[in-house]
Amino acid sequence: MEQKVFIVGLGLIGSSLALAIKKEHLNVKIIGFDWHEKTGAIALKKGIVSALATDFAAGAKEADIIILAVPVFKTIDYLEELAQLQLKKDVIVTDVASTKGQIMVAATNLPFTFIGGHPMAGSHKSGVTAADVNLFENAYYIFTNQNAPQSKLRLLEELLRGTRAKFVELAPKEHDQITAMLSHLPHIIAAGLVTQGDIFNQEHPRAKQLAAGGFRDITRIASSDPIMWTEILLSNKNAILQQLESWTEEMKKVQNWLVTEDEGAIFTFFNQAKDNRDRLPVHKNGAIPAFYDLFVDVPDAPGVIAEVTGLLGHNQINLINLKIQETREDIHGILQISFRNEQDLMRAKACILQNTNYPARIK
Repeated sequence: MEQKVFIVGLGLIGSSLALAIKKEHLNVKIIGFDWHEKTGAIALKKGIVSALATDFAAGAKEADIIILAVPVFKTIDYLEELAQLQLKKDVIVTDVASTKGQIMVAATNLPFTFIGGHPMAGSHKSGVTAADVNLFENAYYIFTNQNAPQSKLRLLEELLRGTRAKFVELAPKEHDQITAMLSHLPHIIAAGLVTQGDIFNQEHPRAKQLAAGGFRDITRIASSDPIMWTEILLSNKNAILQQLESWTEEMKKVQNWLVTEDEGAIFTFFNQAKDNRDRLPVHKNGAIPAFYDLFVDVPDAPGVIAEVTGLLGHNQINLINLKIQETREDIHGILQISFRNEQDLMRAKACILQNTNYPARIK
């Protein structure tokens, strides 16, 4: 019997989930719905979905599983609408939103099975055109399950087997506290650094030129969707406020050490940070999407960039971004090449080391 999966929201996450499901389940019919007609048309043309629903209610009524791939507050709106519809008796509804507390409260008395979900993966690109069947590979896929039987959770995990993600179950509060620390706070700090840097640049124009190096790299996540991050902050307010308070206290300590010139405390601060940072897992997908960057030392000579990119192209290794670091003052430069996943990164490094004499390294 053909299983019908209704995916609401055909952006990066929704469309990538569709591809992952189709890869492992040929008997599943994926019905898509997106408020932007152009997005739906692209998803249908690319074969990401099998069909498009005429409207939300129509798609929901015929679905065996419903995936709400939309922001937090829209997810809550859809759950309220679903509660008023005559759905299939054994339907399973899940979502992909980045915070779970408010959603799980809204899901407390629903007349159908709801299992909260959060695939902790993303990309530097967005929208249906960035759909990637490998987006969730080795990423953590969090479930916040309050009342659903474990048998229903296992059915959902089986449907999502093609993501090749690592399934983890957390309580909603714990999920939101962890993501506040590991994802939400870093995004706020990155955005704050960029804003402070912009103000500083007005007084020191040359700073913007120098910011092309390390400053630009450590603030990469500030390029995230402002609409999405406004919702994330408002929907996880308490946990984020707690982390901001802790961060403020920590920075006050640093400020005091500087005032008192406490060399020992400053050294310990950086030494402990280095030790903790060095022990973090390398290239494991977590709360913040991993960056797969290769740094190649290249001479300042005509045709070098074309040589490197041509070599990667010949070996069918796809790069997603290319940048020349401009802060070096000797005859060599650093070519920073970004890849979609760790497999492409490692292949690229091996390819360059085998075919050129250019040093290539992963930070």
